[in-house]
Amino acid sequence: MGLFSKLFGSKDAALADADLSVLGCDVHSHFIPGIDDGAQTMDQSMELLTAMAELGYGKVVTTPHNMADGYKNTPEIILGGLERVRDEAKRRGLAIEIDAAAEYYLDHELEQKVTDRKVLTFGDNLLLFELPFISEPAVLLTVIFQMQTAGYRPVLAHPERYAFWYNDFSKYERLKERGVLFQLNLIALSGAYGPQARHIAERLIDAGHYELIGSDCHSMNHVQAIKNTLSRPYLHKLIASGKLLNSTL
Repeated sequence: MGLFSKLFGSKDAALADADLSVLGCDVHSHFIPGIDDGAQTMDQSMELLTAMAELGYGKVVTTPHNMADGYKNTPEIILGGLERVRDEAKRRGLAIEIDAAAEYYLDHELEQKVTDRKVLTFGDNLLLFELPFISEPAVLLTVIFQMQTAGYRPVLAHPERYAFWYNDFSKYERLKERGVLFQLNLIALSGAYGPQARHIAERLIDAGHYELIGSDCHSMNHVQAIKNTLSRPYLHKLIASGKLLNSTL
C-alpha cells in the first residue's frame, strides 16, 4: 500500500473539505459580464466573486473565451470589462483581488495573435489556451513552440477533458517534455465531466503533471460543484504536492 493510501485510505473515501485559501489565486473563470458564456449581468458577476471569496480565494484571474468563430474578445474588450467589474466590486466592498487574462482557443487565428503579441497573460507570462474537444489540432506542437519562442509560457486548460488522448497517456507526457504547464479543472475530481475525465485527472496528479488548479467557474452551479469536490482525496493530494503555482500569482 502506497503512502497516499496509508494516509487517506481508498481514493474514493471523502475527507474534510480542502482549504482553498492556501491556493490564494484561481486562474480560470468567466466573471466579466456579457462577453462569453459565463456571467451575463454585473449582479451575477458580483454573486460569483462573493462566492469565490467565501471559498477562500484572495484573488481571481478571470479568463474570458477568445476564439475566431465565437467570442471575439480582444484585450481591449476584456480589460474594459475588468475595470467595470473592479469598480463594482470596490463599490460593494468585496474583499477579493480581480485580474484578467483570457482562455485562447487554438484555432486558425491564434498563431497570428501570438506573433502580434495581442494576447493577455497572467503571472510570469503564462498564456492559457484550450483545444477543440473533437480532435488534436495538427498545429498543436507548432503553436506551443511559437508561444515559447515569443516568451510566453503555455498553460493547457483542463487537459483531463480531451477525450482523444484518453487511450494514449504518452500524449500528455509529450507535452510535459516540451514544457507545457497543465491546469486542472478541480471539479473533474468529483466526476463532473464523467468518470474518464476523473480517471485521467487522477493519473495526471499521480504523475505530478499539474502546476495550476482552476475553477473554470461560469455560474453558481459551478460554485456548488466546487463545494461538492472539496472533500475529494485527490484534491487534497494535489494541494499537498508542493507543485502548484497558484499561491505565487
